[in-house]
Amino acid sequence: MGRSHQHIEIIDEAGLKLMRRAGLVVAAGLKAMMAAAVPGATTRQVDAVGAEVLARHGAKSNFLNYAPGYGIPPYPAVSCLSVNNEVVHGIPGDRILQDGDLLSIDFGGIIEGYNGDAARSVIIGQADPRVEALSEATRQSLWAGIGAARIGGTIGDISAAVERSLRLGRYGIVRDFTGHGIGHQMHQEPDIPNYRVGRGPVIRAGMCLAIEPMATLGGYRVAMLDDDWTVVTADSSVAAHWENTITVTEQGLWVLTEEDGGEAELTARGLPFGPLSD
Repeated sequence: MGRSHQHIEIIDEAGLKLMRRAGLVVAAGLKAMMAAAVPGATTRQVDAVGAEVLARHGAKSNFLNYAPGYGIPPYPAVSCLSVNNEVVHGIPGDRILQDGDLLSIDFGGIIEGYNGDAARSVIIGQADPRVEALSEATRQSLWAGIGAARIGGTIGDISAAVERSLRLGRYGIVRDFTGHGIGHQMHQEPDIPNYRVGRGPVIRAGMCLAIEPMATLGGYRVAMLDDDWTVVTADSSVAAHWENTITVTEQGLWVLTEEDGGEAELTARGLPFGPLSD
């Protein structure tokens, strides 16, 4: 069961273990979809791989038929597949992946009412070195943000760390979309901007957070396509998107959507790895 602290869900140990199960399904789906993302494949075919992973694990999709309201049509797929200048929420379809494309895969799943959510950017075939560097810089900023999370710290610490990391490469930092709290709902408080806007809420044990930097080779401004979902860069520059769902325990950090719980990356950075025991 979860409880709220100023509208932020605090999840108990049993719930965190279910969050981990959901996170492992998401990690498996992302791994399979990344392998399927080859030149000549369509984005619909990649999405079908994610749907198969959910079905095999007895998980529900938290993306399919997601309806934010405001007259926006329900989302029609189990993943968001955004190519090149598409930042986020690209709808899978007949688009054929080409050598050199950057594909951002955003994917989620639900196990027993608990949500997992994560994203990876993958290069299709051979990439422009600048595009490859953008994706790696965005990945590094994700881990910088994860590393800034600690009990007693603030959400602003995460935002500042992501911003500092991306500013080193002078990349555009998307402002209109943020990370978020996660638990019984996929999107809930608190918002986690990718740039420092203040201290924000205090981080407490049992909070689950989806940290998700989005960066571009150009500016930070974005535009919405006529499908009411796909977000593109306003200057047509390439964008990358990386995301993980994490929690902070009394022992350290636990990356719920990484196969190893984040142990390798955290250890390499000298950060405490704090999974709950089975």
